[in-house]
This record gives sequence, C-alpha cells and structure tokens, in this order.
Amino acid sequence: MFSPALLRRSLNSTRTLHARSTTVNRAFHSSIRRADRSFTNLLADGTPPPVQVSSVNEDGIDLVDGLKIAGPCVFLEGKVFLWNVPEVTPEAGKDAFKGWTEEHLELFNVVIPTPEIMLLGTGKRILQPPPFVRKYLNERGIQLDVLDTRNACATYNLLAEEGRRVAAALLPLSARTWPSAPKS
Repeated sequence: MFSPALLRRSLNSTRTLHARSTTVNRAFHSSIRRADRSFTNLLADGTPPPVQVSSVNEDGIDLVDGLKIAGPCVFLEGKVFLWNVPEVTPEAGKDAFKGWTEEHLELFNVVIPTPEIMLLGTGKRILQPPPFVRKYLNERGIQLDVLDTRNACATYNLLAEEGRRVAAALLPLSARTWPSAPKS
C-alpha cells in the first residue's frame, strides 16, 4: 500500500526531473531539442517557441537546433515554411520588389488565428515593400513591421519567447531564391 507522503514525494521528484529537461517536437524536421527549464519566463506559457534563431550570416539563417535555412522563409505558428518569392534587388530602388504579387502572401489567408504582427526582414538593410503588401496584411488584421533580417530575427525571438502571435517573413542577407521544381 502507498502512503500519501510517499506518493507526494514521488510526484515532486518526477516533476523536478521533467521540469529541468523537456523534449520539443519540431514540425520542420525530426531533430529534437532539450530545453533548459532552470529559468522561468513569466510572460510565456511554459512551452518554448519551437523556432528560435541562433544567428544570421551570409550563408543563411541558423536555428538554435542546428538547422540552416539558406533562402527566403516564413516563421509562422512555430513552423518554418520555405518562401518562394522573387529576388529582391536593393539597387533597383523603387523596383526592388519587382515581380512580387499578393499571391506571395496567400499563406496569411489560411492561418487561424492570424498573427498580430508580421516582421519582414529585407536582407542586409531595410527596404520598404510596395504599398500593396502593407495594405494586404492590414486588411487581414496583421501589423507589418519592416526591418533588416538580423533585427527581424532578434525581434522575432523576443516576441515569440513572450508568447505573442508573431510571424517573420525573412529574406537572406545574400540575394537568393529557392530553385523551382522541374515541370513534368
């Protein structure tokens, strides 16, 4: 027979073990991450954000779990989506976003709940997107904040850690796009 005191001690030791190290499932790939639970974030709900950026460099965006993303991507609802958008050319001035259409933002039509803010990382420096981008997102209740990619990643980490509904649409520091699939 179990005594209540023994059961309480057992539960407390189990909680201590699980509180220090937890496994977080990733939606993008199968690696797992051990989260350090020795510190408490009063603003978050206890589950660390599944996507956290470690660094941004010329080769791409490095995530905390070791994944490297070399091209444009979107962080949304704790998942990473590869984002097939035309290359942005800062030297083109007002035509820097040539070829961009509302079709490139359709991902934000299907996500529920919608993020309260979207951080647009535009590469090495801040480039204002065409007016239709802000209008399209505002019509869906999403505030647009335009930053260079390094600052967009840092801001994303902070807001996601706070538990905010945030999305990040990120362009790499070196202009590149994802290769198109061959047409069959």
